[in-house]
Amino acid sequence: MPTDPQTDHRADSRSPWRVRDFRTLFTATTLSQLGTNVGYVAMPLVAVAALGAGPGQAGALATLSTLAFLLIGLPAGAWVDRMRHRRVLIGADLARALLCASVPLAWWLDALTLGQLYVVVLLTGCATVFFDVGSQSVLPHLVGRDALVGANAAVVSLQAAGNVAGRGLGGGLVQLLTAPVAVLCTALAHLASALRLLALRGGTAPGPAATRTSLRARIAEGLRHVLGNAELRALALTASLTNLGSQIVNTLLPVLFVRELRLPASVLGLYWAAGGLGLLLGARCARPLAARFGHGRTLALAGPFLAPAALLVPLIGRGPWLGLAGAGWALTMFKTGMDNVLGVSLRQGMTPDALLGRMNATFRFMLTGALAVGAALSGLLGEVAGVRPALWTGGALLAMAFLPVLLSPVRRRRTLPGQRPAPATPAPSRRAG
Repeated sequence: MPTDPQTDHRADSRSPWRVRDFRTLFTATTLSQLGTNVGYVAMPLVAVAALGAGPGQAGALATLSTLAFLLIGLPAGAWVDRMRHRRVLIGADLARALLCASVPLAWWLDALTLGQLYVVVLLTGCATVFFDVGSQSVLPHLVGRDALVGANAAVVSLQAAGNVAGRGLGGGLVQLLTAPVAVLCTALAHLASALRLLALRGGTAPGPAATRTSLRARIAEGLRHVLGNAELRALALTASLTNLGSQIVNTLLPVLFVRELRLPASVLGLYWAAGGLGLLLGARCARPLAARFGHGRTLALAGPFLAPAALLVPLIGRGPWLGLAGAGWALTMFKTGMDNVLGVSLRQGMTPDALLGRMNATFRFMLTGALAVGAALSGLLGEVAGVRPALWTGGALLAMAFLPVLLSPVRRRRTLPGQRPAPATPAPSRRAG
């Protein structure tokens, strides 16, 4: 694709795949994502099929699986900044492997209880907090700041593919091998990821420990870095609104599909798969579009063009309305895929090495908090106003989520901080970012 000399930067021509440690991290993340997505399907089915859990107990299990991000999300960032990233990642994977392996073991011994499942999902969530924060924090060290867009595009594409393929595999494993054995497969995937991470060598040193500050002071420093910066604050608000709207919609879609429209669950799966495909395509298109139009411009201007498609989602019905709503959801997820690549790259590029863990933890805390609020709000709106008004609320939030970024200095940014400039050309004009 031809590019403007002002936006064609060498960072985008540098492939992160040339970096051995990035290939190691990507392979380990692939295994970890596989385990996580299989467990996403298998763990609640263990509760329902093997232990006879009811709706309230299944809901408590789902809540505990994300509670860790709210409980330890902020201090985890401060801890990760003072630890060796390689040890954090390996330790998190080993912890998840042991915790998940305890489920089929207890099942075989006829000692499995719902209480054990609650503890396992909560502690597994804690380990996931450390893995997610650590992997995002180590990435700039491994590939360099000028290759972040390509590296994040690969990781987000992997996550999108994992959401589609990994959960499908989880359902197949449960069908063939029973839910507890599928959880054992989750444990083996995390163990394989930990073993792969043993080959990780570079960019894993902890931050300087010369100054002794309290945990509270380090957390506050991370919060000030994110909320005190206009660009980072806008990215956090847009991502939080996106998560809030998405969670309201996704929580109520099963009710709408199965109870009101009386459509089979397979149709809901296809609908969600369309969103996963949009997420994947958005992640793959983010890099070339940013090279063509500029990093911030792509982030800001994609909103007015793509975000209103979310208003098609509440129109879900039978016949052509289902296809129209599916197309709207795919376009909404296309934008989310682009945002994930470019937004994560920008926030990593704007953050000093010593603050990467706390910055990532602050974003995780806000984004996961939005998911928790969205789940609760969807239930409340669904009970008080009905499913359709709740879906319109979620669609409206998704349609307007781009506004913080559009109204911020992000829209004027053409390159990432720290990117190497383009090779010299005759008297190029450069615009300040």
